[in-house]
Amino acid sequence: MLEKVKEIVAEGLDVNAADLTEETTFESLGADSLDMVMTFEDEFGVEIDTEAIGDLKTIGSVVTYIEGLKK
Repeated sequence: MLEKVKEIVAEGLDVNAADLTEETTFESLGADSLDMVMTFEDEFGVEIDTEAIGDLKTIGSVVTYIEGLKK
């Protein structure tokens, strides 16, 4: 899951996936998680609660959230 999220972020924000870690923040990439939410929803077939978006500040937090939805 982590690698897939990193790929999506790298492609969407034109950065190198190898440079991304679970601790990488969207802010440090010049974006916010809202910029990526629709892409994550489409890619993983999930719906991200609008109240949760503010908590999705790092790549790791997105992975944890989506894994929780998939259970």
